[in-house]
Amino acid sequence: MLGYEKIKYYYDNKMWTKEMVKNSVDKNKITATEYKEIVGEDYIA
Repeated sequence: MLGYEKIKYYYDNKMWTKEMVKNSVDKNKITATEYKEIVGEDYIA
């Protein structure tokens, strides 16, 4: 199961795009607050 740490790692290492991280919020894998911590932008549904 993917969680904050793995998703952050993937994004930081350019393995995931912002859209992929956003999809993780949509699927309840991470919160909107965690999205902001990872990508540095507010989550917009």
